Amino acid sequence: MGLKLDFQKHTLQFKFDAGTSRGVLREKDSWIVKVYESGSEVYGLGECSPLKGLSSETPDEIEEELRRLQLILKKAETPGGNQGLDLAAQLTIMPSVRFALETAFLDLVNGGRRIIFDNAFSRGEASIPINGLVWMRDKPFMKAQIDAKIRSRFTCIKIKIGAIDFDEELSLLQYIRQEYADHGLTIRVDANGAFATENALDKLKTLSQFDIHSIEQPIAVGQVEAMHDLCERTPIPIALDEELIGIEDITDKASLLDRVRPQFIILKPSLLGGIRSTVEWINLAQEKDIGWWVTSALESNIGLNAIAQLTAQYTVTIPQGLGTGKLYHNNFDSPLTITKGVLEYDHLKRWNYSYLSDIL
Repeated sequence: MGLKLDFQKHTLQFKFDAGTSRGVLREKDSWIVKVYESGSEVYGLGECSPLKGLSSETPDEIEEELRRLQLILKKAETPGGNQGLDLAAQLTIMPSVRFALETAFLDLVNGGRRIIFDNAFSRGEASIPINGLVWMRDKPFMKAQIDAKIRSRFTCIKIKIGAIDFDEELSLLQYIRQEYADHGLTIRVDANGAFATENALDKLKTLSQFDIHSIEQPIAVGQVEAMHDLCERTPIPIALDEELIGIEDITDKASLLDRVRPQFIILKPSLLGGIRSTVEWINLAQEKDIGWWVTSALESNIGLNAIAQLTAQYTVTIPQGLGTGKLYHNNFDSPLTITKGVLEYDHLKRWNYSYLSDIL
């Protein structure tokens, strides 16, 4: 019978200027992929959601790849069970495209209900703890975000650092510890590789006075020996993030973890090659007694839903980075709901795909 693939570009508009050490984000392009059998009203959805400056794919390459897949899938049968993961790996090497295909295949097999994995989370029986993300900008803006997250009952706050003055960032951390001393807050920081190798350890020692849970990617990628040395000597647990991008072979994944020996790894399926690749990282981390958590790469709710359901396949004990659903003016309404620092799947809420009029 064969499969059909349609796709539509959707540019997500941020509600505010989202600052990182790599610049300010105001919009983000995603491609929503629809896979279905000819003549059927049942379809699976997936999302290609590359991050500029981190993903290997360009927008032109993504659209060319999706057009190529349209031709190839005409000869393919609907993959049963987890065979969709095998098929996606065979069809494309582009990380975000593979993630979109995996998701669309699993969704299609499960009846086109946006149920990627049938587990306690997707059934609405369990929640996932998440961190509240504080974006970079000027100090008053960041302080206002911190207060808002704590009013919303988040118990774990993640602050992006490395763009404004370091002393100002330290004063924000001091503010949290003094103003909310009785809240028992967990604080994470994300440097996005902003620290210079020669003074990174000194900065980590300074940060450690504020009882920091972990720091993501303190120095730039590609400095394996320097990162190993930092992980050995750091007073704050280090989490690898961008360092994992582009490593496909499982032997190379194991080698990186053995050489660096990080305390944690951060997993973004859209950047790491999808569901199967993320599972490989999780299995390796667990074998090597390395902690991990899963984070959105700023997908719309379509991609975020798949990532959350994948995360819920595991016993989650620490907050995950899945609180990005309210970032955009034009996100897709969905059952994903944030309440008191946890992510839930509320079956009383419905999906709204009004932005996808071209393919639905």
